[in-house]
Amino acid sequence: MSFKLMELPYAYDALEPIIDKETMHLHHDMHHQAYVNNLNNLLEGTGFEGKSIEEILTSLDKMPEAKRNGIRNNAGGVYNHDLFWLTMTPGGSKEPKGKLKEAIEKSFGSLEGLKEQFNNKGLAQFGSGWAWLVSDEDGNLEVISTPNQDSPISLGKKAILGNDVWEHAYYLRYQNRRGEYLNKWWDLINWDIVEARY
Repeated sequence: MSFKLMELPYAYDALEPIIDKETMHLHHDMHHQAYVNNLNNLLEGTGFEGKSIEEILTSLDKMPEAKRNGIRNNAGGVYNHDLFWLTMTPGGSKEPKGKLKEAIEKSFGSLEGLKEQFNNKGLAQFGSGWAWLVSDEDGNLEVISTPNQDSPISLGKKAILGNDVWEHAYYLRYQNRRGEYLNKWWDLINWDIVEARY
């Protein structure tokens, strides 16, 4: 079965003024759709048709060498963006609670400590990539960044929250002000989804 473009769980203009409607159309309908199309084409003849995105991203070493890089880039693009859309909600939600809140305080001291480390990783990512909040199998949290569409799942990490710092995610509104985009993005986080992922 081929991968399909995930429908947004909200309207294109629902995340304004932080993320504008035009950016949402370009990002979702063009960029994300291209990753889906490319991945479906690349998977033909690999024996991984019909496998889950997680199976693909954790089996990159088994992919045909000629297609491996393209599959890594496009499968990561599909997985990363699916998570990105799902962990945002119009107006955001209340702060983290329960075990996630405890883990954040243990690892970063506070939610503000997490935001600072996360934003610094996003700002320091040279060129295109992602900033991530990830956990290991014991539930320990860490902030990392990955280049391009590389995904934490390929590194053996569980992605809890990720922000796309490719310019296509913010350039129409923020131009080169990536730091402003990173700061404002926190007001969109759906902590219920993040907690469920944790």
